[in-house]
Amino acid sequence: MVLDTLHSALALLSGGVVGFTLGLVGGGGSILAVPLMLYVVGVRDPHMAIGTSALAVAANAATGLFHHARAGNVRWRCGGAFAAAGVLGAALGFSLGKACDGQRLLFLFALLMLVVAGLMLRHRNAPDQPCPDCNSRNAPRVAAFGFGTGAFSGFFGIGGGFLIVPALIGSAAMPILNAVATSLVAVTAFGLTTAANYASSGLVDWRLAALFISGGLVGGMAGSGAARRLAAQRGRLTTLFAGLICLVALYMLARSLAG
Repeated sequence: MVLDTLHSALALLSGGVVGFTLGLVGGGGSILAVPLMLYVVGVRDPHMAIGTSALAVAANAATGLFHHARAGNVRWRCGGAFAAAGVLGAALGFSLGKACDGQRLLFLFALLMLVVAGLMLRHRNAPDQPCPDCNSRNAPRVAAFGFGTGAFSGFFGIGGGFLIVPALIGSAAMPILNAVATSLVAVTAFGLTTAANYASSGLVDWRLAALFISGGLVGGMAGSGAARRLAAQRGRLTTLFAGLICLVALYMLARSLAG
């Protein structure tokens, strides 16, 4: 794709939006990046948009991870265990996705996401507990949740950010700010895995990815700062995240019914 000044500016702006979302809630990168590349920047090949967005989302997630890490919000052992198991699960999910009726499972999975959002809203004002890193007691549970999340992500072809945060909260009892920050470890790993797969087939536009990543540097910084401010106001970040989960679930339901 030949990028003129206008489309280069749109790519920078789109990258900023993706970086902000990842820094704020740890999810939504792939869901936003692919439509932005197709309908705003003007990429014509959907496969090129998916491959390029995977690389850009991984890099933008790494930017948000850096800012959260500086603030001490990341639980590295939990994030590493979750990501490692998730990459294995994603490989299985890719294989199963080719052999199963995805539309029916997509519908059921969207319903599950609505249940998760409801549970998060129900407990949004619960007092935060101390957040230790993974230990021998909770590490197997974190890895199991990571494997399952990766499998869902691979099966449905989604980035998984909106699944990772609730999974970390459920498996390691993390406050949402720590879960958002730690989720970026897995988002980065999942994105790089997908990007490597597409790049091996020549389906990554490196210049466009660089523009997205540049915009995401600024957006990620702003999103991480906003997440810290919202987390200080009890329940605000959880409410926002649950609301976004509902929007994504409704989109998935509509897509399933249309299919």
